[in-house]
Amino acid sequence: MDEEMGGFTHDDLIIPPVKYEYLDHTADVQLHAWGDSLKEAFEQCGMAMFGYMTDLAYVQIKEVHTIEANADDMMGLLYHFLDELLYLFSVEPFLICKKLVITEFNTEEFRIVCKCYGEEFQIGKHPQGSEVKAITYSAMQIVDEPKDNRFEVFVIIDI
Repeated sequence: MDEEMGGFTHDDLIIPPVKYEYLDHTADVQLHAWGDSLKEAFEQCGMAMFGYMTDLAYVQIKEVHTIEANADDMMGLLYHFLDELLYLFSVEPFLICKKLVITEFNTEEFRIVCKCYGEEFQIGKHPQGSEVKAITYSAMQIVDEPKDNRFEVFVIIDI
């Protein structure tokens, strides 16, 4: 992981509108995210996961880290993208993200590079939501219908 510090631009600090919701699922939670592009739907899905872990209103942008995800297909890419984000939270730097910006979204080679803006999770500062144990392939869906302007993802996370 590449760590870049300081020197945020005004655009780096602008938080996009929320385009996700939580759907009930037995013993787990289903993330439903959408956007004006499939790339944005992936970003929003990552934000939905972080939003389930804590109230993002308490998170500040203090550092940025870059993650990469690769796979053999789109479902695998979504899985590995979310898994890399969960890893970033689960080990040092224990990063809770306030904003995600996918800088490379290659749907032919199934590769994502993403900048993750946030800060170290701190009990006392950040309210504890639910612990996300794992990403699952169960009932995973990717809706990619440009002609209808529909870009959505559905992912069940193990809590």
